[in-house]
Amino acid sequence: MRSFPNWREYHRANKESEPQPADIPEDVSMPALDIHETPEGLVLEADLPGVPPDKLDVRVEDNVLTIYGKVVWPVPDGARLLHEEVPAGNFYRSFILSDEVDVERITADFSQGVLRLTLPKAAKASPRRIDVRTTSSNAGSKDGA
Repeated sequence: MRSFPNWREYHRANKESEPQPADIPEDVSMPALDIHETPEGLVLEADLPGVPPDKLDVRVEDNVLTIYGKVVWPVPDGARLLHEEVPAGNFYRSFILSDEVDVERITADFSQGVLRLTLPKAAKASPRRIDVRTTSSNAGSKDGA
């Protein structure tokens, strides 16, 4: 899996194959996340405080996992922001997945501001014996005799 620190770098690396979607703004931030490997696959956890579920989009397309969303912090009427550590606005992360990830079985859970993606390992083809059939000696001759 390859991580890109921001949308512009991802776009530069993939500009021939993947044009920039029109719905992703240029000014985006990167959410903090951790990736763990388990015997079953990978687990990605992203801290997304202030993100309502309807402002979160997770997708896989052409083996690229994309997390996009918007942090929304309501400001009370008449209030003035004095200090901000978790800025409101758009965020974006993308990862190129290896063939070892079973993209059809990726799951996502979002609870208490934490997005947890489970990326199961793809089943590897197990070795199998191939039976070799034989034909009669006459069937293989050129003259058929």
